[in-house]
Amino acid sequence: MRALRLTAWGEAPAPTDVERPVPHGAEVLVRVEAAGLCRSDLHVIDGAPGALPYRLPFTLGHEVAGQVTALGPAADGVRAGDRVVLYGPWGCGSCARCAAGSDNYCDRRNTLAWHGAGLGRDGGMAEYLLVPSARHLVPIGDLPADQAAPLSDAGLTSYHAVTGLRHALGEGTTAVVIGVGGLGHLAVQALHATTASRVLAVDVREDALALADRSGADFGTLMRPDTARVLRARSGGVGADAVFDFVGAPQTLELATGVLRPGGELAVVGSGGGSLTVSKPGVLPPGFRLSLPFWGTRQELAAVVALAHSGALHVETERFPLSAAAEAIDRLRRGQVRGRTVLVPD
Repeated sequence: MRALRLTAWGEAPAPTDVERPVPHGAEVLVRVEAAGLCRSDLHVIDGAPGALPYRLPFTLGHEVAGQVTALGPAADGVRAGDRVVLYGPWGCGSCARCAAGSDNYCDRRNTLAWHGAGLGRDGGMAEYLLVPSARHLVPIGDLPADQAAPLSDAGLTSYHAVTGLRHALGEGTTAVVIGVGGLGHLAVQALHATTASRVLAVDVREDALALADRSGADFGTLMRPDTARVLRARSGGVGADAVFDFVGAPQTLELATGVLRPGGELAVVGSGGGSLTVSKPGVLPPGFRLSLPFWGTRQELAAVVALAHSGALHVETERFPLSAAAEAIDRLRRGQVRGRTVLVPD
């Protein structure tokens, strides 16, 4: 079968012919229908030797949807023919967090040579994916694969961030989403679907603001020197109750902390190289609370799939055949992708 393999750090992944896996024990073989491509993949591809604990080579792809085709003799929980989406973060499988379906916060994460499918273990940018256990699979029914695959990271990560701050987003509150890309546009939808909050969106691109509008944002604005003032005015003059920063750059963190009201909460999802200096007293609003959400739980992925089935979540996608992965990666690097990139086996 064909697979997109990372064979050397800092070099482009190579389309490669490899043997189709055979499931043993509790393993499950999935025929891939769609695999998402995101900036986390670029981070892995561009990694310096030793920067990540992963052993080369391995197949990329952590956002995956497909159909179960074969099971190992000890596998249970799914049947051949089931259509599924992959729960991508794979932990140790034995700690309390993993047992509860929270592999994203595995207690032994720092000791593992992998972080999940396509992250040190073979992923789904291939014709088939071998999954170590059915506990990493969530049923999708008739949901289209190009919608389901991005839900496993873009949808789940956004939903997990929103869930963590939902307690602060009741009637009359304001939430700000900074960065309306592959994750941000789904955060806007999740906020619209699961909270009563007013949703304000910020980006540097007009087309991203148009995407925010289609996703249900109440207001969108370009990032400018006066953006904090504009957002405060839209919040009734008091500031935002919660800010979701899907960029994490110095400028966006400055905006995020500048627009929060006292007691406001900031979720930093993006990894854009920014940092915060915490001091008391200091420039941060009094009562400021910070979270650094990472991916999400298996139970939350099931909730995300349910939202997609209800029509509350819709992923804006650009599709490419797996054979055109190089073109898709180039477009992603150049910032030319609207929403989420999805690769489909030829």
